[in-house]
Amino acid sequence: MKNRVQLIGNMGQDPEVKNLANNKKMAQMRIATSESYRGADGKRVENTQWHTVVAWGSLAEIAERYVRKGNRVAIEGKLVHRSYEDKNGLKKYITEIVAGDMVMLDGRKEEKPF
Repeated sequence: MKNRVQLIGNMGQDPEVKNLANNKKMAQMRIATSESYRGADGKRVENTQWHTVVAWGSLAEIAERYVRKGNRVAIEGKLVHRSYEDKNGLKKYITEIVAGDMVMLDGRKEEKPF
């Protein structure tokens, strides 16, 4: 089996883009996915999950130029777990999706002004 994740959801905010060494870009995005079901009492229950997605290079550039809060997107990538120590010495754990492909389901909008 392969480590593969596919999400369709809505952008919770504009991508946070960082310019790194060697002219490499990284975009971090928050995407909400929702599903609904009927609870035991017959009422509709909506469950929203938030996902952190990281895009690198040309995919980060596309996200920076065209993706905005509220856009509906499809993301395909891999699930990554990592850890680090914060400034207080506490170990923190992060789970994120490293995007390999992204499709804007709302269609391409105008570029963001710089």
